Amino acid sequence: MARMEHPRPENARPGDPSPAGPAPAEPSPHQAVLDEVGPRLRRLRARRGLSLSGLSARTGISKSTLSRLESGQRRPSLELLLPLATAYGVPLDDLVGAPEVGDPRVRLSPRPSRDGGTFVPLTRAPGPLQAYKLLIPDRGSEPDLRSHEGYEWLYVLDGRLRLVLGEHDLMLGPGEVAEWDTKVPHWFSSANGRPVEVLSLFGRQGERMHVRAKPRA
Repeated sequence: MARMEHPRPENARPGDPSPAGPAPAEPSPHQAVLDEVGPRLRRLRARRGLSLSGLSARTGISKSTLSRLESGQRRPSLELLLPLATAYGVPLDDLVGAPEVGDPRVRLSPRPSRDGGTFVPLTRAPGPLQAYKLLIPDRGSEPDLRSHEGYEWLYVLDGRLRLVLGEHDLMLGPGEVAEWDTKVPHWFSSANGRPVEVLSLFGRQGERMHVRAKPRA
């Protein structure tokens, strides 16, 4: 069988190596970003403690599609990433690992709560400890105590807050702080009919805020 050889240039000299053929295509500068989307989605789901079934129920995306997306077998698209960003409560940039543009400000997006109040997520990066600004309405005078996993730290910015925590019935004003394990039955409301503004730090798995101060010289 005849051996195939690369054609030599007309001015090639005996002993010169044959051309190596076309160089391999350079990888796309965005390919590394796309390759990291799947592992990032898998880590985010693990942090939220969600199964593929649970995430599928929240987003309407099939389990097989979610699995292929996390393993890198399915390319991420906007129609897949948008419902995932909504389910996780994070900006779309966090899912795709968009490069930083040098602006550290968090884009505030007020959202209505089920009880008629408003909450504003203040934390941009996903993680176990999240910060919120809350506008809490008057929820009536009869407490509806609830409990769940987590730990909450709450600081009153403006207004009067009524906090019922287990057997305690407390009134908090501006500058006052409360923190508690949310497995203890609790309820809070505006205490004077006007919305109360608070800053809240909430750890889903019971994480507490740790404050470190520089020792005085």
